[in-house]
Amino acid sequence: MAYYIVRNNFKLSTPHLQKELELSNTEIGILLSCLLITYGISKGIMSSLADKASPKRYMALGLALCAMVNIMLGFSTGFWVFAGLTVLLGLFQGMGVGPSFITLANWYPRKERGFITALWNISHNIGGGIVGPIVTFSLLMLGGDEHWQVASYQIPAAIAVVFVLVILYFTKEKPENEGLPTVTEMYKDNLDSALAKQDVKPPSDLTAWQILYHYVLKNKNAWLVSLADVFVYMIRFGVIAWLPIYLSNVKGFSKGEMGIAFLIFEWAAIPSTLLVGYMTDRFFKGYRMPPAIICMFIIFFGIIGYWLSDSLIMVTVFAGVIGALIYVPQFLCSLQTLEVVPPFAVGSAVGLRGILSYLLGASLGTTLFGLFVDLWGWNSGFYLLLVATVLCIIFCYWLHVSVKAVQKKAEQALTL
Repeated sequence: MAYYIVRNNFKLSTPHLQKELELSNTEIGILLSCLLITYGISKGIMSSLADKASPKRYMALGLALCAMVNIMLGFSTGFWVFAGLTVLLGLFQGMGVGPSFITLANWYPRKERGFITALWNISHNIGGGIVGPIVTFSLLMLGGDEHWQVASYQIPAAIAVVFVLVILYFTKEKPENEGLPTVTEMYKDNLDSALAKQDVKPPSDLTAWQILYHYVLKNKNAWLVSLADVFVYMIRFGVIAWLPIYLSNVKGFSKGEMGIAFLIFEWAAIPSTLLVGYMTDRFFKGYRMPPAIICMFIIFFGIIGYWLSDSLIMVTVFAGVIGALIYVPQFLCSLQTLEVVPPFAVGSAVGLRGILSYLLGASLGTTLFGLFVDLWGWNSGFYLLLVATVLCIIFCYWLHVSVKAVQKKAEQALTL
């Protein structure tokens, strides 16, 4: 949540940046791209390095560095300085997700990870959603727009520093470091035990590259979950990145109506994510892809409704349906990532998925979608999203079959 507060605040500051520094739309786009692309690359590299680091210290260091960059942004006045600082911000932002997943894998058994990971995943929506109120309230308290640098950058940085201390105080290392048995031994999950026995080399004998190569790059399921997530991100960014322009220019929404639709898209995901997280543990026997496939089928028809409806209410409803459900397969892919590799390779697997999701998925949803719209109109863009939905379903099903085969093999080994 705190990582999002010191990342999404930059997006909110762009109108002030454009006005104060007289930047063009292209220059604003370059700044946003610097952050997005660097974050995508960093998410891969930094998550892989997290496998060999202390999760809490690594995560706290990354958040502290993000806060420091935000403080520097508040004193900057040149375009290229901002470009350099957004690159640094994207780099340090990549230090957050890896330790999160490593901690979840270390402390929670497979039978409980659905709801727990869902609870963690809504931090995206909470952090991204409260940035606006934080900046707005700060501007009111400080007395106006002339203090936008403090409100946009330095107050979020101060909040992040508080959470650095929270991370260092409350977050624990592995259960073994606290004098406890491993999570597998504590919860006596037979399937977890069988899967753990398939990992023949202890992590202390492996370098970060060896972990990445042997347990991720050579792991078919790590690639399948990453490719499924590519199309989830393509749909997510294809809708959310273009929602303001599409609703304003094509559907005729006012700024207020568009803002409401945007808010519904983001916050509708909170209850749906928690519900599906509970259901995947309770009713789907720990299989993560069946609910993801169900959501993608509903999203397919939600995209059609969002595209073809003329009613303001119905367009908003369909935007809410897509928003409520698109974060579910995203979180289920995150959860599945924890379970297709051994615990000591989680960061590397998250890294592979992060690089592909942002560099490929997000760019397809933004750049390729925009290119299609420019060349052949809005209809072609929505056809592109429908194709992405079908491809996502195919990869989710393929992954489900493959994971089921691995688990069946592990269960058979228990009887030998």
